[in-house]
Amino acid sequence: MRAYVVENGKYKLQNMEEKRPVGDQVIVSLKTAGLNHRDLKIKNKFNDGNQAYVLGSDGAGIIEAVGDQTSRFQIGDEVFINPGLNWYQNTEAPPADFEIVGVPYNGTFAEKIVISENFVERKPAHLTWPEAGVFSLSALTGYRALITQGKLKRNETLFIPGVGGGVTSFIIQMAKVIGARVITTSRQPNKLKEAELLGFDRGLLTDDDWVKELEDEQIDMVIDSIGGATFNRSLEVLKKGGRMVTFGSSTNDEVSFNLRKFFYGQYTLLGSTMGSREELHELLDFIDKHQLKPLIDRGFPFEQIYKAFDYLESQQQLGKVYIDFGKDK
Repeated sequence: MRAYVVENGKYKLQNMEEKRPVGDQVIVSLKTAGLNHRDLKIKNKFNDGNQAYVLGSDGAGIIEAVGDQTSRFQIGDEVFINPGLNWYQNTEAPPADFEIVGVPYNGTFAEKIVISENFVERKPAHLTWPEAGVFSLSALTGYRALITQGKLKRNETLFIPGVGGGVTSFIIQMAKVIGARVITTSRQPNKLKEAELLGFDRGLLTDDDWVKELEDEQIDMVIDSIGGATFNRSLEVLKKGGRMVTFGSSTNDEVSFNLRKFFYGQYTLLGSTMGSREELHELLDFIDKHQLKPLIDRGFPFEQIYKAFDYLESQQQLGKVYIDFGKDK
């Protein structure tokens, strides 16, 4: 079985031994798998020892084999992977044993994955294989940030910087379905123009003076995943008493802000990460009702996965990047 792994801090494509499912496990023969920024950073966390870890958190394919204690799936079922392990009910925070598929557990950048049936769901009928393969991590992260934590309401205004990412693009679509006004940003004018297909109401450039540009707007909620580079700028445009949700930090994990100004402004700051299986089921109902799909940028053959990594790291993409395993669709 071919797999893309990290070993001693280096990425490489290699053959690995195939395993059989036991107990409640299933084998999913993967057709597509989605890249996430998490995959770019794994090599810095697992750079010692000789063990090879299979990368990848998102994927979709067909059940090839089942263990002797499975009950939810049969051979031939079309499914996608739920990358959030051991988080079942919608709780205030993930449980202590919460993990994400793909290091230190074998992930989806392989021709097959062995996983408990508890973390597999049926492929939505309206999604193509590429869409199903990139869907789960980004959409679930966006759903929890926007709806569970942020509690966005109809006619509110959402400000969400950084239009290019997979999570951001899904949040924008969900917010518009809810009936909110959405304002976003991009460093590149051409990307902002291309992203208009998502349906946002207003777009700004990263280098614009956001306070001046938005002085005629009332920003009820901010969702920021960029971190140090935008945290204070995002907070400055938020209305007094508004709420800010953060689910990531692509620039700097540590920020400083004026605490007195924060508590006088009566702001609410909420953290969010991934989501529970309960929320994933809610999300599936939501996208089925509204026929929502992830925004796809482009795909790469599995043999060229290193090119996909380079492309994602260049931040040129608008939407999700996926890997195609070359199996019959």
